[in-house]
Amino acid sequence: MTVVIVTGASRGIGKAITDILLNDPSTKVLAVARNEDPLTNLKIKYGEDRVATLAGDVSQENTVKEIIELAISRFGSIDAIVANAGVLNPVDKVENANLTEWKELFNINFFSIVSLVANALPHLRNSKGRVVLVSSGASTKGYVTSKAALNHYAIQLSSEEKDISVISVAPGVVDTQMQIDIREKFGKNMTPEALKRFTDLKSNHELLDPIVPATIYANLASKGFDKELNGKYLRYNDPLLESYSV
Repeated sequence: MTVVIVTGASRGIGKAITDILLNDPSTKVLAVARNEDPLTNLKIKYGEDRVATLAGDVSQENTVKEIIELAISRFGSIDAIVANAGVLNPVDKVENANLTEWKELFNINFFSIVSLVANALPHLRNSKGRVVLVSSGASTKGYVTSKAALNHYAIQLSSEEKDISVISVAPGVVDTQMQIDIREKFGKNMTPEALKRFTDLKSNHELLDPIVPATIYANLASKGFDKELNGKYLRYNDPLLESYSV
């Protein structure tokens, strides 16, 4: 039996990850998201013996503690975490920085993961488990600072915790609600060149189906990965990840 915690499990990449994991009858999932209804649908589809759910805000410490307690009480162990929950807002120039929004962004995209992993570490050590971080290709281009911090966190975690494995993977540009928000909501705060890249990907039918990166994340979490990948940041289409894409 493999027990995996998936955050942001109600839609997009997170929903696809959860479905792929649960296609294996030996895998059990604790699915975490803000909204209850999609989580209820998971329990109906797969059964409460295989899915535990928690609706809450991962940036809140009490939610993090509930996640760990629920995973252990329901399934007895934690073998992997897929840290997928994340937000895009704010999208704006540094000169227009709203510190309240920046702090909320980092609380969700970065500090919630630091807290979740820290609370799960005793169980991950016991299982020689995995931490799979959903990063962003823009993390290396100066646009998504919270994901850049996540990449470096993977390096630190891998150097300190020898009994667990951690990897940070960018999913590519995926056809999810986040892309709709970029085109319809946040584009006005982007450079014309940056926005055109995303609109062109949509008009040219080049956005990835969520199943593409989700397959990689699910395989990394459920099957484990070679030590040569430990602590690394990779894009979804890196040759080192080819064997995890099917």
